[in-house]
Amino acid sequence: MPPRDLQQLAEQVSACRRCPRLVAWRERVAQERRAAFQDEAYWGRPVPGFGDPAATLVLLGLAPAAHGGNRTGRVFTGDRSGDFLFAAMWRAGLASQPTSSDLDDGLRLHGAWVTAAVRCAPPANRPAAAERNRCLPWTERELSLLPLARAILCLGGFAWEAALRLHAWREGAADIRTPRFAHGAVAEGDRLTLIGCYHPSQQNTFTGRLTEQMLDEVLLQACELAGLPHPAPR
Repeated sequence: MPPRDLQQLAEQVSACRRCPRLVAWRERVAQERRAAFQDEAYWGRPVPGFGDPAATLVLLGLAPAAHGGNRTGRVFTGDRSGDFLFAAMWRAGLASQPTSSDLDDGLRLHGAWVTAAVRCAPPANRPAAAERNRCLPWTERELSLLPLARAILCLGGFAWEAALRLHAWREGAADIRTPRFAHGAVAEGDRLTLIGCYHPSQQNTFTGRLTEQMLDEVLLQACELAGLPHPAPR
């Protein structure tokens, strides 16, 4: 169980209805369901972040998948992107196991916190910029409750652009350089360092744009910037 303040934030996030288009979509998906999950009760609400309250590394994704996090209630859980990501996190010593199937699967994170730029599943996996901006205060609040966080691994260009807008990164400075998103790109802020990583979507992993080795290497880079120890080989 996370500390009470993080638990309270999770409850507030999961009750959010700020974006009418996303509310309608996530609830429609939860009602209609995919045939393979027809007998499951979908979460159908915004999905809060989860992980180690003492995290120094935050992984920021795009949004919950319609039949992944929107079904299971945990980001990157129950879909192929999560399978790819958590296997790499396990190899890096950041996760207790290489799989993530549901809320009760026993997964625990070590030194890491996983969340998303937009907390609701969007149609076609494409949130609008206004929806991203309405979600940013949740991420700001989340980072304020993770005082040891030193680095954010941005999974995809959308997460990168969201992170660049965070006050927790800019800390009010107007002259911080903002490089373009690229795999392995680094943007140093006053408190937090951003690292770019291609999103572990099937579109990227099936085509070889993002390989296991590439993800392992950028996770190692992120761990170093976050002050986490090098993992033992698995």
